[in-house]
Amino acid sequence: MQRRRFKQTTSLEERLAEQAQRLRQEAKSLPPGIERERAIRKARQAETGAHISEWLNSPGLQPPR
Repeated sequence: MQRRRFKQTTSLEERLAEQAQRLRQEAKSLPPGIERERAIRKARQAETGAHISEWLNSPGLQPPR
């Protein structure tokens, strides 16, 4: 069985930022409670992931010698 492969059209950082924005909008429409808190937590995780990915791909980061 072969895996399906496809090329991403946007960067990981862009996709994570879009997901975070979508989750924040979704959280605004939810009443206060567990589901709203989950959406906010997932949005924060997506933003953190985007920042970490940017940091890892930055030109200032050098491999150990």
